[in-house]
Amino acid sequence: MKRDLPNADQIIEASEATWPPASTQRVGAWVIRDGAGGGKRASAATESWPTTEADLPVAEKAMRAQGMDPLFQIRHGDENLDDMLEKHGYHVVDPVNFWVSHVDDLANDAPPPVSAFCAWPALSIMDELWERGGIGADRRAVMARAACPKTALLARTDDKPSGVGFVGIHGDIAMVHALHVDEKMRRRGTGQNLMKQAAIWAKEQGAKYVALIVTQGNHAANPLYANMGMNLVGHYHYRTKP
Repeated sequence: MKRDLPNADQIIEASEATWPPASTQRVGAWVIRDGAGGGKRASAATESWPTTEADLPVAEKAMRAQGMDPLFQIRHGDENLDDMLEKHGYHVVDPVNFWVSHVDDLANDAPPPVSAFCAWPALSIMDELWERGGIGADRRAVMARAACPKTALLARTDDKPSGVGFVGIHGDIAMVHALHVDEKMRRRGTGQNLMKQAAIWAKEQGAKYVALIVTQGNHAANPLYANMGMNLVGHYHYRTKP
């Protein structure tokens, strides 16, 4: 019998709790986020209730006041908002997939000895790997401000640092963020080892599920998670108009 899994709304909630914006304000029908350079996930606006043409300028003005181009996250159920933004010249960027697994399905198959570790605060070698992967100081600041049980992940391949990631827990869900494998170490099991280590740590903390959000255009990561037996449970995308 298939076991229950978190739904898309629960994963979105866990994602925001573990990768939080620097600040959030409610402006009319909108939730406006200031990501402080933490990426689209921490910066996109969402609607609190169904919006109309009259509401759109309110959100645009609020985001431009923060010095950013208007950016909206379009979730399941936001079809009317999606259509409205398209009519106003907003284009789709970065559609993503939600992957989730029970911790036992990953944690029971431990990575090889000394191939993956957990540490918090993050070690300097982790910062170096993230930096090389384009995950700069502003995104690492998101990890620092996340008020949840959390850890950083470090993988080693051939006795060399090869990959890095961040995990935070909200409720029963451990969310994996900022996963990066060094370009020279790819296709050698490093990503799998990081995910297994994330699951082992999550299980020790009492979490029931491991989840992550990855862009649909990442043609290396999506097949990896599918091959690991993770479940695709949802999607969202962004719309923006520079």
